[in-house]
Amino acid sequence: MLDYNIKYLKFKTYLNIYCPHCRNSFNKKEKEMDTLKFIGVYKGEDFDLTLSPYLDVFEANASIPMKDGMILDDCKCPHCKKSLLISEKVCGECGSSVGEVIISAFSKLIPFFVCFKYGCEWHGLTKADERRIKLKIPRQEMPEQDQVLRIHNFNEVPYGLTTELALLEAGRCLQCKRPKCVEGCPVNINIPEFIRLIAEEKIEDAVMKIKERNLFPAICGRVCPQESQCEALCILGKRGQPVAIGHLERFIADYERRMDFRKLPVIEKKNNKRVAVVGSGPAGLTVAADLIQLGYSITIYEALHEPGGVLVYGIPEFRLPKSIVHYEIEFLKNLGCRIETNHVIGYIYSIAELLENYDAVFLGVGAGLPRFMNITGESLCNVFSANEYLTRMNLMKAYKFPEYDTPMPEGNDIVVIGGGNVAMDCARNAKRTGAKNVTIVYRRSRKELPARHEEIRHAEEEGINFKLLTNPVRFIGDDRNWLKGIECVLMELGEPDDSGRRRPIPIENSNLTIPCDVAIVAIGNRPNPILFNTTPALQGNRWGCIEVNPETMETSIEYVYAGGDIVTGAATVISAMGQGRIAANAMHKKLSRPKKKSKPEKAEVATPKPKAKAKSTSTRKKA
Repeated sequence: MLDYNIKYLKFKTYLNIYCPHCRNSFNKKEKEMDTLKFIGVYKGEDFDLTLSPYLDVFEANASIPMKDGMILDDCKCPHCKKSLLISEKVCGECGSSVGEVIISAFSKLIPFFVCFKYGCEWHGLTKADERRIKLKIPRQEMPEQDQVLRIHNFNEVPYGLTTELALLEAGRCLQCKRPKCVEGCPVNINIPEFIRLIAEEKIEDAVMKIKERNLFPAICGRVCPQESQCEALCILGKRGQPVAIGHLERFIADYERRMDFRKLPVIEKKNNKRVAVVGSGPAGLTVAADLIQLGYSITIYEALHEPGGVLVYGIPEFRLPKSIVHYEIEFLKNLGCRIETNHVIGYIYSIAELLENYDAVFLGVGAGLPRFMNITGESLCNVFSANEYLTRMNLMKAYKFPEYDTPMPEGNDIVVIGGGNVAMDCARNAKRTGAKNVTIVYRRSRKELPARHEEIRHAEEEGINFKLLTNPVRFIGDDRNWLKGIECVLMELGEPDDSGRRRPIPIENSNLTIPCDVAIVAIGNRPNPILFNTTPALQGNRWGCIEVNPETMETSIEYVYAGGDIVTGAATVISAMGQGRIAANAMHKKLSRPKKKSKPEKAEVATPKPKAKAKSTSTRKKA
């Protein structure tokens, strides 16, 4: 039996079948669906025979009923009445007689065989023929909310692939012997294997396969930039559009949640070791999930009142429904993970205090400190950082005011400064608050926009204006210190800078004013300095990020590890998860060694005591 099943190729769109003798088509249109008409011969009697649209079942339109396992004597072309039977070939699956027809795929005529046994799905295509047919199938687009309706709600925009679309898309995968897509995945998911399992309709097995490397496919399938990672290296993308790996990842995760077949893994033995995870974003959740299944006792400390990190405060509901994040966190809780919210580590407990009670500490606190432009007027009313704006809208549920206490910032003319995914999120959020005009101001051209292509497309479809090659120089306020406009200067692109993008250069005497009543600054984030201020032994770099050993993610303090945006600066969810997995493996390897008699390094991290709720008995030494 061939690995690839041709039954997922719809005749109506992709396949035409012809007589090898007269070359007339067998395709007939019946009730808006293509079927194939033959003349069947059984015990010397002719009757009309319909081959179903999925090439797997014969249906008889005559007095002779077709029964499972029935084998026809012959098949004839309804045009030239010549026999399709070929004596030199038999079915490769059941050994029955077969008929030969011709199919047109990839602008080429290919021999195609139909088994005369009712219900047999064998078609006798060679691997080369299958490959040609797969190349013929276009990428299956994901259904989405109507662009006019969706700006009036906060529901998720893409609906996800249907099972039929997912099977078609999975059928496009060429199952490369040396898959480049795996190299492009930060956590090295076995992409061809989980796609093959989808094509074979083994969805549960596909879920298990992907979760060997990625515990949160529902999240990554929605927010990760597959187009610049795994899909960028897909071989199909060299001749057309790559396989929609992210859409398929989301499909199986949603299928699992909808069918509720997730099972808690059995943790055979506890190892009586404890690990503290600081931050409940993608990196922290990955570390917690990996280590708790290895027998560790895990406690997550989250600064905010709800776990999830950037997944709940930074990404809008219409891109990542919070019910999905809660589903994943509940899974961790059911495994025994303890989550302490409203705990700002560095103030409530220092790292030194955590090390007194835990065998290791992981720092996944993200990069939540906003960057500003340091121009005149940034302190005016209605000038927001993207962090504050998105936290109000997402975590504080301002879009549901007055059901929730936090009102949402409203305005008729809203300007978002920046060109990344965060800027797109802010602009699309602002459009949903009822703003008449929403404008993105970005100092480079469209080619240099760092946001995902999908996010840019969605923003344009929703009526967001783009003011490119434009840079703010000051915010303008009224006599009550409320924002009323932004003065900008036009830019032109010069030589590439350190990022590889062409450097924007101001054009003299090109100043203009953009009227607005709300401005959102979305030009990036940097790490919060709390941990560095309370733990001087923690080594950082010139960008304010924590320095780590990239092979283990261990910091300058022994038994303290870090990963995610606190190490790299603002990056992707999947890269944070990849670093979390490296750290979890390194922690397990180190903590599995014979225990040392003492850990003098821990005493060295002690620092002047911050304001703390819990008293410490440690002797603090100057780091």
